[in-house]
Amino acid sequence: MDSTRTWDVLVLGGGNAALCAALTAREAGATVLLLESAPFAYRGGNSRHTRNMRTMHEGPLDVLTDAYPEEEYWQDLLKVTGGLTDERLARMTIRQTERHVPWMKAHGVRFQAPLGGTLHLSRTNAFFLGGGKALMNAYYRAAAAMGVEIAYETEVVGLALEGRGIDSVTVDCKGERRAIRARAVVVAAGGFESNLEWLREAWGPPADNFIVRGTPYNMGKVLKLLLDQGARRVSDPTQGHCVAIDARSPRYDGGIVTRVDAVSLGIVVNRDAQRFYDEGEDFWPKRYAIWGRLVAGQPGQIGYSIIDAKSMGKFMPPVFPPEKADSVRELAGKLGVDAQALERTIAEYNAAVRPGTFDHTIQDDCRTEGLVPPKTHWARTIDTPPFYAYPLRPGITFTYLGVAVDERARMILQDDRPAANVWAAGEIMAGNILGKGYLAGIGMAIGTTFGRIAGEEAARHVRG
Repeated sequence: MDSTRTWDVLVLGGGNAALCAALTAREAGATVLLLESAPFAYRGGNSRHTRNMRTMHEGPLDVLTDAYPEEEYWQDLLKVTGGLTDERLARMTIRQTERHVPWMKAHGVRFQAPLGGTLHLSRTNAFFLGGGKALMNAYYRAAAAMGVEIAYETEVVGLALEGRGIDSVTVDCKGERRAIRARAVVVAAGGFESNLEWLREAWGPPADNFIVRGTPYNMGKVLKLLLDQGARRVSDPTQGHCVAIDARSPRYDGGIVTRVDAVSLGIVVNRDAQRFYDEGEDFWPKRYAIWGRLVAGQPGQIGYSIIDAKSMGKFMPPVFPPEKADSVRELAGKLGVDAQALERTIAEYNAAVRPGTFDHTIQDDCRTEGLVPPKTHWARTIDTPPFYAYPLRPGITFTYLGVAVDERARMILQDDRPAANVWAAGEIMAGNILGKGYLAGIGMAIGTTFGRIAGEEAARHVRG
């Protein structure tokens, strides 16, 4: 890394949004330096753990079937966010996704048909062959071939928003302090989900029971520097992509294989063996991300997804095997919950189930009646041994607190005007579109859209 020169475009971050910005800026003729705080083996941020991107298309597009028009995509997003989204930026993101698949393929990304199980996303989501790790490897290969310089284990420790812009960034590169100068800066350094102290500040003691699904390197240092120096903030520190994952997962970096997808096929109880939410509210890809917050609100931040033999094999198996028992009482003992209470909860649920035609590919007519909370779809009695349970904890993927941007990806300051030479992309600005909730694959859509815009706009700024 040459710290004696002034770079055209400096990209802070090493995930999908950062690479999209770096590739686009380099294609426009700019000299580009990308700073990745992680070592080589962990490069790519949370993008290493992704597997698909939600993509608008008016007709069949590559591996995508049928059509997924803008309005349907927008309504899906509107539903999960409850209206906490900037419609202008959201619709722009949605429209741009139709252009991404060919661009990604041109940079070495390969796609595959959607995976089986319960996702049913062949119409809405394009899956990466080899997952997020293969995606990031393709982008890094393309960047190196194009002349993007990449510095690993290089952490931003200081930056100054002076005169509405950033002229230089102070970094710690393997123990050595350096100042990096640039004409334009793209911030794509993620949220603060790996910063347990910041999580506890936002959530209080419940954060001690959270598990970080993604990279341990998203400490939020760049985000904090920007917010402290006048960037306008969006969303709040308790909002984020928070999924119910297996409670036995590692504290960091477990990734997508720790997610438990059995929720909609059975019931979920807390440590008191009580249900607390409708497990069949909507299709799993639209509702899976609410369950982390739901479990976070329960005593001890623990829950248990319970199914019987009828449901095994009908969902994507997670990395850990379930607890297994021949009776509900035996299962309760293995979970450490009150056996009588669990037997009563399951008996009340079974008695409330109304006959229907079970079909997990549609919102079927299998429901409960007279039960609070109800189960509105895919309700089947839990009565066929063996019985299974997965322990659940809140799994933080990424946080939504971030910096405000406009449609050109320019970072907005507290006076509601854009910074002179700073653009933002990815998780650090996703809160503009995701005020709450999540839609499978939209994180990659946001990162790719704003990464490409940020790279293009930063290079245009340099050209004058």
